[in-house]
Amino acid sequence: MSVTRVVGLVLVIIGIVALLWGGVFWTRDKTVLDAGPLEVKTQQHEGVAMPPVIGGGLLAVGVILLLVGGRQRV
Repeated sequence: MSVTRVVGLVLVIIGIVALLWGGVFWTRDKTVLDAGPLEVKTQQHEGVAMPPVIGGGLLAVGVILLLVGGRQRV
């Protein structure tokens, strides 16, 4: 698999996620206090919000790269 096809596949996946969920979001667990048997944790919700236009653009560019990457066989 060529680099062009891998990049195209990653862009397609990110584009689909951006269109379905409005961006890419994740939760980070962080230990605030760790004193022997007492442990206090917190969760931080982080992410990158993307407008649907950007998600659609990423999806389109990814599909184009997948198609072009398959045709450049030497």
